[in-house]
Amino acid sequence: MPVWPAKPAQQPRARGRAEVSARLRGGVSRIGDLHQAGSSKLLFPQVRGGALQAVSLNTAGGVTGGDQFHMAARAEAGAHLVMTTQAAERVYRAQPGEVGQVQTRLTVAQGGRLDWLPQETILYNHAALRRRLDADLASDARLLAVEPLILGRAAMGEVVQQAQFRDCWRIRRDGALVFADNLSLSGDVQALMARSGTGGGAGALASLLLVDPDADLYLDRLRDAIGGQGGASMIRPGVLFARVLGSDGFDLRRALIPAVQALSGADIPKTWML
Repeated sequence: MPVWPAKPAQQPRARGRAEVSARLRGGVSRIGDLHQAGSSKLLFPQVRGGALQAVSLNTAGGVTGGDQFHMAARAEAGAHLVMTTQAAERVYRAQPGEVGQVQTRLTVAQGGRLDWLPQETILYNHAALRRRLDADLASDARLLAVEPLILGRAAMGEVVQQAQFRDCWRIRRDGALVFADNLSLSGDVQALMARSGTGGGAGALASLLLVDPDADLYLDRLRDAIGGQGGASMIRPGVLFARVLGSDGFDLRRALIPAVQALSGADIPKTWML
């Protein structure tokens, strides 16, 4: 039997906060404002093109019950910000009665673009996590967001028989709610995902969202990319959403990476390949 990863009970709870904005200068998106504290750090690799890429790093090594992380990212007028992570985020076994909290707020100003492309969140047995993503967009702003989730590492023989995971998305354009999604996995997650109407035995899944005035132009290419591993539809004009499934993390990536590239028009951030 595998040993379920867990942070030592006596370890202090992790706190992290990071805030970054991209500002257009001379046709290139550069760092506008930057603040980071606690276990949240941001790195800025040099990339070609006009976008600013920020790589988030959790120096605590993961999330467990009682941890709290906050991220705020803003693409100012005309700027392009790409947010990703250095590695997959691990959500460890939580102590009884404790729940980890991860909150993200994204803002995209007029003519701006923000790509929220974190790598996978790996949920371990007895993990407990509440995650929330809020985004406020101007009328012609563009947001591409993905959140992949892996239910234990299949190669390690891990089975998530008991966990709590809640993921809440709220997206607003000009102050009006245009997209809302609540994903909740609680109890015997493995058995829940085995149901044909839920996951059909999938061990990994991802939520993928594009908010763009021309989102309808991407529907066919998104469906081609994910094939039979999920479904994609126009929620309303300018809002395209897909849920992608995989037997494990590798299988999920085979569909998810081409899907992200089809919507972004660019290569996936290099950290995904390391």
